[in-house]
Amino acid sequence: MTPLRQRMIEDLQLKGYSGSTQTLYVSAVRQLCEHFGKTPGKITEEDLRVYFLHGKNVKKWSRSTSTVALCGIKFFYENTIKRPWPTLLFIRPGHEKKLPIVLSRDEVHALLSHIRLLRYRVCLTTIYSCGLRLSEGTHLKIEDIDSARGFICVRQSKGNKDRNVPLPPKTLNLLRDQWKTHKNKVWIFPSADRGGQNMTNASTPLSKSSVQSAFRSALKSTGINKKASVHTLRHSWATHLLEAGINLRLIQAWLGHSSPATTSVYTHLTEKAKTVAIKSIHELMDDL
Repeated sequence: MTPLRQRMIEDLQLKGYSGSTQTLYVSAVRQLCEHFGKTPGKITEEDLRVYFLHGKNVKKWSRSTSTVALCGIKFFYENTIKRPWPTLLFIRPGHEKKLPIVLSRDEVHALLSHIRLLRYRVCLTTIYSCGLRLSEGTHLKIEDIDSARGFICVRQSKGNKDRNVPLPPKTLNLLRDQWKTHKNKVWIFPSADRGGQNMTNASTPLSKSSVQSAFRSALKSTGINKKASVHTLRHSWATHLLEAGINLRLIQAWLGHSSPATTSVYTHLTEKAKTVAIKSIHELMDDL
């Protein structure tokens, strides 16, 4: 590891960035250097203009990819080597107004029933029934389960925030059944070797890629024609709660969103809400 990369990582740590964000930002700077075949100190401001135009017009970066690249490179030059450039102030990722993919309750049940291995089925069921992100589900520890109060404590999630989410009794029973298969002292979903064994003494949690693979396989088996991912389960959970009449602010807190505007996107996805709204509009017009 080069001294500059090490210093950037240390700067990110001092600023309180999460491990995943550190990895993304360091990778953004590495990709910039690889693109030009130069060290960071030899990259010019004109190089930056060319790089981001290439990302926008040739690579067709998504908004999230462009944002990570901009934030990572901007952090490096402004904080690590103290070299602010005006060009970085003019770069703005394009706005996207895409609604997230959502599965119906029947589709969720069908998908989960097609997952063969218990550890993947329970992990994905927990992710859906508690509205978790993928990494939050795979990294669940025994100490995170508050069975008496019926909550899961999600520790140091996005933004380094802790939050409590409701834990349905049925999900708690599934977690207990899963834990009995390995009795690991730390992890609910410990990693396994290729034979699916040696989970009892595993020191790391289940890999995210293996859970994603199990999800994709189940999605294909069900024949659901949607571009869904594991994160779709979280979107679906929030939408189903909203359809059930749960207060939006509660859903916001359980999802760990800082702004209610982020959570309000689910109001556009609820079929029941649309039906009620259309009925109300018709009633209003009937009085004219």
